[in-house]
Amino acid sequence: MEQDTNLPPEQEPTVLDLFKSVTKDWTSFFNFIRSSWDARRREEFNQTLVQETAHPVAVEQVVELSRASTFPWRAMFALVLALSGQFLVEPPNRLGMVAFALYLAAFGLALWSFRADEWRLPALPAFWQSVDPFTLKIIPLLLAVALAAVAFVDFGNGLFSWLNLSVWLLSLLMLGYSLWIKTTKLPKDEVIVEPVAEPSQRIWQWNGVTIAMTEETLKKILWGVLVVAVFGVAVFFRLHQLDVVPNEPFSDHAEKIVDVYEITQDQPRIFFERNTGREAIQMYWTLLVLNIFGTGFSYLSLKLGTVLLGILTLPYVYWLGREYGNARVALFALFLFGIAYWPNVISRIGLRFPLYPLFLAPTLYYLTRGLRMQNRNDFIFAGIFLGLGLHGYSPFRMVPIFVVVLFFIYFLHSRTNEDRRQTVWWLLIVVIVSLFVFLPLLRYWMENPTHFGYRALTRLSDMETALPGPAWQIFLSNLYKGLLMFNWDDGDIWVHSVTHRPALDLVTASLFALGVFLLVVRYIRRRDWRDMLLLVSIPVLIMPSVLSLAFPGENPSLNRTGAAAVPVILIGAVALDWFVSAFGSERKRQFIGYGVTLALLASSAYFNYNLVFDQFRESYTRSTWNTSELAKVLDDFRDKYGQLDTAWIVPFPHWVDTRLPGVWLGIPNRDFAMWRDQLPGTLDYPAPKLFMFWNLDAETENVLRELYPQGKLSRYTSAVEGKDFFIFTVEP
Repeated sequence: MEQDTNLPPEQEPTVLDLFKSVTKDWTSFFNFIRSSWDARRREEFNQTLVQETAHPVAVEQVVELSRASTFPWRAMFALVLALSGQFLVEPPNRLGMVAFALYLAAFGLALWSFRADEWRLPALPAFWQSVDPFTLKIIPLLLAVALAAVAFVDFGNGLFSWLNLSVWLLSLLMLGYSLWIKTTKLPKDEVIVEPVAEPSQRIWQWNGVTIAMTEETLKKILWGVLVVAVFGVAVFFRLHQLDVVPNEPFSDHAEKIVDVYEITQDQPRIFFERNTGREAIQMYWTLLVLNIFGTGFSYLSLKLGTVLLGILTLPYVYWLGREYGNARVALFALFLFGIAYWPNVISRIGLRFPLYPLFLAPTLYYLTRGLRMQNRNDFIFAGIFLGLGLHGYSPFRMVPIFVVVLFFIYFLHSRTNEDRRQTVWWLLIVVIVSLFVFLPLLRYWMENPTHFGYRALTRLSDMETALPGPAWQIFLSNLYKGLLMFNWDDGDIWVHSVTHRPALDLVTASLFALGVFLLVVRYIRRRDWRDMLLLVSIPVLIMPSVLSLAFPGENPSLNRTGAAAVPVILIGAVALDWFVSAFGSERKRQFIGYGVTLALLASSAYFNYNLVFDQFRESYTRSTWNTSELAKVLDDFRDKYGQLDTAWIVPFPHWVDTRLPGVWLGIPNRDFAMWRDQLPGTLDYPAPKLFMFWNLDAETENVLRELYPQGKLSRYTSAVEGKDFFIFTVEP
């Protein structure tokens, strides 16, 4: 007879009975907590076992389409026509309509080549299907929230401290741990259909040493050497002549140096309010650089810091090339981005400009890889870089919108409800992680909304000046100009560009135009969300420039569109790979294809070298003020008399920033300004005295001659025509 285990209702334990048993004494309470914890740990362990034994399934394999067996003359002529069209829009002589006609012909030939299986697209990496367990580690998550709350409160004074910084970082670690899941190592994208014979070995002997390796190992080594060599070329382009290109700082640099200096004076700010407000990463990075390299509070420290930030972008550009094509696309992208005038110049200026592409590249990489591999951990990394980017450069505030657009595109292309549910979950992870990383600035924003948004609002609205027309008309005009900047006109801002020329060199601009056209063709054929994402990313990422409605003359600008350089040049690299692959596998045609490709890359390097180290150098030197020469006069005075207390610069409208000579001299907190109406007060100082003033400032000359009849006036002849200034000295 089977025993009945069902208890009568009056004998069933109630919630009150459970509460009494748990709270009877401390031993009962701790036993209850321990049993709950053990139950959760068993559940997590079981889910981990399921994850580790459930392999993701490839739903889309890497497929290389067959190529035509004839010489790819259509692809060749398409490229020649595109290059010819781009050549005709290079300044100073521009034939826009003829160039447009040549580009249309190039697109027609490219389409013909595509339909003839001559110019085919590189296969995208395999897409994997897996199931997210939707699990969290509750206790680490609660700890992360509690620690973040403590840090949030302590960030209220607008300063970093060892306490709030440590608590904040610990909360990030707890958050990452609570979201992290164990994953199995995925198989390679390449699928082996047939058994492969035993790999052959090559043997070398040299001085009694024998080296043997397989063909596959040799290819990997040679490829690694090639990648390192290309990276070395990119580093050369970024560091070459850094001391003189660009040669002079301007007012924004003086503001940055003062900000960095104030950190050392116990002012570790979360947001630097000087000069309409600046995020903090560059200031702390510059402080690190000047301490490591011993460059002091100087213009070189700013330039070296931002150039290094630009170099740090390069690995992610390479990995994005693999994500949107293959190893060859990655190599082309690394080369073209590394030598390109656009990202090179914005990295050399010494301002926050390269932080926009620096954080966009890893954010885009981890999001793309995460969606392709369906790996939650990639979204954690994406959230980290998204949050860090918001501490970098104001235009990066467009990237959260870009992330939402990216997920929306993927959502529209999802095939099942499970995919869509996972998409929303992954977006939520990115948002939460980035919000935790953004926490210090979030607190500052809540405390000081005007300061935080002032710079953006003065461009977007009539806060500073009235809009010069209807907002929608200005927006459409700005968008049109922004989309043409890559092949036509990069704007009117001499600080970071060779003005009124394409943002890309002749070769890269031609490849970009062909690449956009062929991406549209491929999307129509295959409907892959990655193609649409590359195309849509460009108008979204240039929005910080396009939305300069109050000052449309500031659009387009290479700095506020800097992140767009990543997908733009990546598209050019994809087009170049398409061109190489059009020559097929026959040795003679491959030799021709790679020969033409090397010629294109060498030409691109030549054009970009000329743009940066000749054209930009000349235009920048002509446009900026010669503060280094004023600093030289001050340095000579200091060497002669052992002090600078009685040396001054008389300001004049639109002349030099009187703080910059101090930057050159390693005195970041000294402003040498002595206004004309303050000159009589200098009589109280003992000689020697030094005054410098602009060569058109006749009133200052008269005042000084009246105050110091015994003074001596001389003219300093500048190395740059039209920038002479006067030196007035009073001897002891």
